[in-house]
Amino acid sequence: MVATLLGTAVAVSLAELYSDFVGTETRTRRRVRRSEVRDMGYRAGDVASGIAFPVVFFVLAAAQVIENDTAFTIAKWSGLGLIGFYGFCAGRLAGESLPASALQAFAVSLIGGLLIALKALLH
Repeated sequence: MVATLLGTAVAVSLAELYSDFVGTETRTRRRVRRSEVRDMGYRAGDVASGIAFPVVFFVLAAAQVIENDTAFTIAKWSGLGLIGFYGFCAGRLAGESLPASALQAFAVSLIGGLLIALKALLH
């Protein structure tokens, strides 16, 4: 599971970097500047760290500190919390009020929760 999460983090962050690169060149109709590539790399790193975050729980399970089922449960629900936190931060960074940001966090958490429930029904 650790290798799967880390591999996914690398693959998705590279896809994010590529998408950002191509999107910038398409939008601006010029080559991407070195400083922009650095910023894109930081954003791709943020994506990778968000994806790789649950690795901690699976390392603990491998070390027999927690059970495998517990690691999966914590990974799912902490991911949901992280999605809500991102939604709240996005609202605040966009200049929204605290209540509006909290509502945005709730909305994205609700969508994430519905996806978790759907996956649980299908697997």
